[in-house]
Amino acid sequence: MAGSDMPLGELLEHLLGLANVSLSLWDLPENATARLINVSENATYLVEATGGHKSVLRVHRENYHTRRAIECELAWLDALSAENVVTTPGYYIGKDGSAIQEARAPGLADPRFLVLFHFVEGEAPDESGDMSAGYEQLGAIAAKCHQHTISWDKPQPFERLTWDVEAVFGDTPTWGNWRDAPEVTGDARSVLEQVETTIRNRLAAYGKAPERYNLIHADMRLANLLVDDAGTRLIDFDDCGHGWLMYDFASAISFIEDDPRIPDCKAAWLKGYQSVRQLSAEDLAEIDTFIMLRRMALLAWIGSHIEAPEPQELAPGFAATTARLGQAWLDDLV
Repeated sequence: MAGSDMPLGELLEHLLGLANVSLSLWDLPENATARLINVSENATYLVEATGGHKSVLRVHRENYHTRRAIECELAWLDALSAENVVTTPGYYIGKDGSAIQEARAPGLADPRFLVLFHFVEGEAPDESGDMSAGYEQLGAIAAKCHQHTISWDKPQPFERLTWDVEAVFGDTPTWGNWRDAPEVTGDARSVLEQVETTIRNRLAAYGKAPERYNLIHADMRLANLLVDDAGTRLIDFDDCGHGWLMYDFASAISFIEDDPRIPDCKAAWLKGYQSVRQLSAEDLAEIDTFIMLRRMALLAWIGSHIEAPEPQELAPGFAATTARLGQAWLDDLV
């Protein structure tokens, strides 16, 4: 949870207190309690109470999303579900009539925005073996979301994060500068400088026409699909924002870009996608560019979030693998 100078352990103690105190903002059972289940940009808590109540509380990182940006996320969730594009999680309205709550707690300098989501039943597709079926489903869902966003009359002003070249490589990158990540030295850095320059040049030529660049989920991984007998649900829209549509495939293989199964996953994703929406030759030609853009963003994310357990686990060798993937990509372009 970059954005706070407080040690992570101390921060999480304060946030747990905030999470539990804030439950009174909704009409929940009196004995409801929150326990941490995930830490990334935000802290996410499972809320449980006797009688079988379950819900999911998202406590937002400070200074990451504005209230308006969260309103726009929820508006897209509502539209996708209402128009039967894909089922998305519902959310609770607070006692004051608002879906977005704001709360403070001792020890935290800034208030936090909070959203309480319905608990979603189901399991994510299995990632231990052949993932092709899951990626074909992901591709079809991505295409449906893209078709929707291209034609959707978005509420104005529409405010969300941007996932373009400047957001990754600019003067104030959203997730930090990849050069500050662990082990970015020597030959690895030299290769990655070439990768950045090439990405910049190719995507400047590709452009931002609305059928190429629009509102995207930006984290549409198998882990964010939940499947049961009632159907498939797409969750975790916290990173949704303005970006290239094909970036949604790149985000779908986050952290596993070097997995030997990825070529099959890519083929399956494209099969699913093009069963709904056709892609141009230019779109297909730049998919690997977006894979490298995302990988560079993840390298920066590791560096700027290194106090958290997941980045610490991922950091060893991540820069070297990114450079190896980058060099192979550059070689293929020749």
